[in-house]
Amino acid sequence: MSLPHLTARIKGRGALTNVDGRFESHVHESVDDGWETLAELPAIHTTVTVDTSKSALNYIDSPDIGFDRSINAYRGCEHGCIYCFARPTHSYLGLSPGLDFETRLFAKPNAAQLLEQELRHRNYQCRPIAIGTNTDPYQPIDRQWNITRQILEVLAAFKHPVTILTKSALIERDIDILAPMAAANLVQAHLSVTTLNAPLARRLEPRASAPLRRIEAIRKLNAAGIPTGVMVAPVIPLLTDGEMESILKACVDAGARSAGYVLLRLPHEVKDLFKEWLAIHEPLKANHVMSLVRSARDGRENDPEFGSRLRGTGAYADLIAQRFARACKQLLLNPPRSALDTTQFCAPPPSRGQLVLF
Repeated sequence: MSLPHLTARIKGRGALTNVDGRFESHVHESVDDGWETLAELPAIHTTVTVDTSKSALNYIDSPDIGFDRSINAYRGCEHGCIYCFARPTHSYLGLSPGLDFETRLFAKPNAAQLLEQELRHRNYQCRPIAIGTNTDPYQPIDRQWNITRQILEVLAAFKHPVTILTKSALIERDIDILAPMAAANLVQAHLSVTTLNAPLARRLEPRASAPLRRIEAIRKLNAAGIPTGVMVAPVIPLLTDGEMESILKACVDAGARSAGYVLLRLPHEVKDLFKEWLAIHEPLKANHVMSLVRSARDGRENDPEFGSRLRGTGAYADLIAQRFARACKQLLLNPPRSALDTTQFCAPPPSRGQLVLF
């Protein structure tokens, strides 16, 4: 398979191929027969299928993240970020973590209804719900489906705290819901900014909002009283690591007062997808990038261990951690702040005329 044919085929997409999932029994490979037929393949369009999940909340037992439950409105993500650690989840559906992940999407139109049922359960205990931990809640298809807004409407009605992580300026659409929640200390948001280099962002995360639009979203959300910070994620060795301080400074200027970072993770099929992307888009840096990745992962291309998977280990990872800590100190980021309020949680009267028993 000739790589130039791939670049013509996948314009506007992050992945170059549809690598087989790790659970598949057969491996497929595209082969050019000499007539350049691969270049004639039609454009890949996004399709959306209704997901029939019977629950909304996902409960998580991970010691290195700050929440124990999340909700995802979609499976797959049209943003197409080549580095996305959620890509391997498409393998559980018998689909590819490559192009399928960003073109064959699943929407949960009943997510808000299911969430309301779960919040009304007599044994439910309120703790902040994280939105945007796996796939982006504000990816382009949410403009039509509006599932994220419906979820927020339920959370606002129940006075339930929520955290949001996104790469999309579409979050501005829901300021009318988020601002009153923020006034009651029920919401905190983060915009993920990988790079300020727009041409690089277009190749890394082709359908996410442009970097400057994300920073403008931080500005608008903070101006509306919604505490909104930045996640410098992922930090990619050699490609984006040099921008950490400038990203933090730009976001602080936009009103951000909190920040975090995650070192590039390459679980399962993402390793090969990312190396394939490097071979096309950054061929002269590819070997150096992967050398730094391995140096931060104890010689491996991925580290799944709790405690080290988000930050890495070794000299390179330590340097990134020191730079981040120093920049945050200089910019007065991450001051102590109160946790989101769980004491206001209460179930509103059921809708549709249903009477309250107790």
